[in-house]
Amino acid sequence: MKTIITVFRKELKDSLRDRRTVITMVILPLLMFPVLIGLTSRFVTSYEEQAQEKTLTIGLSEGVGAEGFSAGLEDADNLSVITGLSLDAATEMVIADSLDAYLLFHEEFARQVEELGQGEVTIYSKQTEERAIEAGRIFDLLDEYEVELRELRFTGLGIDPDAYHVISISTENLATGKEQLAEMVGGILPYMFILFCFLGCMYPAIDLAAGEKERGTLETLLTSPVIRTRILIGKFGVVVLTGISSATISLIGLYLGVRYVSAIPAAFIDMIMTILEPGSIVLLLTLLLPLTIFFASLQLTISFFAKSYKEAQSMIGPLYPVIIVPAFLGMMPGMKLTAATALVPILNVSLATKSIIAGQSDPGIMVLVYISLIVYASIGLFFCGKTFGRESAIFR
Repeated sequence: MKTIITVFRKELKDSLRDRRTVITMVILPLLMFPVLIGLTSRFVTSYEEQAQEKTLTIGLSEGVGAEGFSAGLEDADNLSVITGLSLDAATEMVIADSLDAYLLFHEEFARQVEELGQGEVTIYSKQTEERAIEAGRIFDLLDEYEVELRELRFTGLGIDPDAYHVISISTENLATGKEQLAEMVGGILPYMFILFCFLGCMYPAIDLAAGEKERGTLETLLTSPVIRTRILIGKFGVVVLTGISSATISLIGLYLGVRYVSAIPAAFIDMIMTILEPGSIVLLLTLLLPLTIFFASLQLTISFFAKSYKEAQSMIGPLYPVIIVPAFLGMMPGMKLTAATALVPILNVSLATKSIIAGQSDPGIMVLVYISLIVYASIGLFFCGKTFGRESAIFR
């Protein structure tokens, strides 16, 4: 055991001297969430303010309905109205971004309203996500016009306008804060944790295997009177430590991000903080530990086989899609943690993490996730040990 600790300390010291390891293990995960949360919050807030304050240019068709609607817009802020436009001219202006929207009040609009029917209006606009707030402002204006026409209709019929509201509906959201949080960010958080585990393992794994082969220090280490298995355990322990540390530091970054970014709503901060409860953190780390062992064994095996640092990087590069695709699938709506998905590596961690965040983890399914992760980690360790024991691979 003393020998393993000695090798571990030596390899850890060597790894911490590597700037790339420090950046991927500490700096990147620590800053990622604060920077990401801060930039996203500021961008969204700024975009919403600009969209609300932007002066909308609306084109209106001819007719009684359009005239009545236009009359109600005289006191509207941040709004420019162009009346009497033909459909052809208006659509060209919308396409050229000279108009934000064109409202075509159909010829029968006035008659339809007078006969207690529904007056038809068609909106011509560029319906993109970027313009969703602008579209919402236009719909709000039409809703106000509809309320005005409805009150006139009811008054003409001698009916109290309040009689229109037959049912009063109120809602009570019974979803817990954790469930709401899992729906909003339950996919991206495990994606980031998995990615940090992988990146945290990568550079130490390359440096402690292919890097040492390239520097010629691995042969010196193997000639020492130490059992080869103990050397492997020492190196392996460092790689696992850097991987799990990267994920842990990302949790600290998440905490700093939600605590010190002022643009985040207080309700959202409260929901995020539920993830950082001791019980949730322990469950997350116990999920990430066997996954990190699997990553470490996989990357060390490749690195031991590679001839140089550069070759190890090129051989590990194709693993990115293998890691990213299952983690990305965990973000898809409708993807649930079941007995089948619990057996799929990486995807099971992503879905299990979502379940933990939502506070809805099934003990039986979670046990299946842990068993599958331990099996994959054991297989990875087996092949890593076999590769390290082959002279043809080590001295390739």
